[in-house]
Order: sequence, then structure tokens, then C-alpha cells
Amino acid sequence: MPKNQIKVLDLTFETSIPEATIQAEVKRIADEMNRDLVDKNPIFLGILNGAFMFASDLFKQITVPCQITFLKLASYEGTTTTGTVKQLIGINQELKDRVVIVLEDIVDTGITLDTIIRQLSGYQPKEIIVATMLHKPDATKMKVTLDYVGLEIPNDFVLGYGLDYNGYGRNLPEIYTLVEEE
Repeated sequence: MPKNQIKVLDLTFETSIPEATIQAEVKRIADEMNRDLVDKNPIFLGILNGAFMFASDLFKQITVPCQITFLKLASYEGTTTTGTVKQLIGINQELKDRVVIVLEDIVDTGITLDTIIRQLSGYQPKEIIVATMLHKPDATKMKVTLDYVGLEIPNDFVLGYGLDYNGYGRNLPEIYTLVEEE
């Protein structure tokens, strides 16, 4: 197997985004947020499981007073979206009149994010801001506003940096793309 490839369960992946590139994008987003969120008292809402690495790396670089919490959702099985979103763990913090920043690992179809925004709107936040590490513009089906985007990528299945294949690969510091088997 070539050096830039790994096997996760029954599939082969190759490095597509190195760790240094990911961390540079996280720093860029944090710098923009530190400028934009002064005096806004934001609450960050990390979407589990995938966004935990992005949320952790980003939050360590946020210098404005803020809070963080997490919401767990599920919409994937294997390498494809199920098209349905199930809320698994709810929100415990008061969001009314707060600036809420949703942290996503990846936005592809936009179905999950659209559901999150609609649910959050019921809590009457002052503003909902969305930050995602990755965006697949070619996969987008729902119109969603992305305020901070790390990297735009093709509509390929990716793994690593919090993204998984059947629960595996989240711990990888780089992002890998599925290699089409011949």
C-alpha cells in the first residue's frame, strides 16, 4: 500500500488534506471570529460526533468571552447520508437572545444543517452563525448560509479529523478521500 494510503475496515483512503493545511484553516477561522465576535457573548454549539476535533482546535484559539456546548445528531450510515436527521442529545443552555455559532465538521447536502437551524430558531437566539471545516458545494441540496468555511472539497467520501466510516477513522489528524477500487 502506498505511503499516502490507509485502510479503514474494508475501504482504502488516500491523504487529501494534510494536518498543517487543516490547522492553518482553523487558525484563519478563529482569527476572523475573534475579530467579528467582540462583545457578542457567543455560545458555540459543536455538532457531535464529527465536529469534536474542529470544535476543540477552534475553541482553543477563541479569545472572546464565550461558552461551548454540544448537540449530537445522526444522519449517516456507511458512506451515504440516510436523508433523515435524528436528534439524539438536546440542548441544555439558554439560547434566547444569544449569538449561537454552530460548528460542523462538514456540510454536504445541507439537510442536517437545515434541520439544526430550524430547531435552533425555536430557542429564539439573537443570531445563528454557521462555521464548517469542510463544504461540498456540489452535494448541496438545501439552501443554507455558511458564515465561516474552512475548505471546499469535491463530492467525495472523506474520513479523518472527526469524520468517520462506520465509526472508524475519526482520530486521524489528516483528511483522507476514498479511493475508488478498480
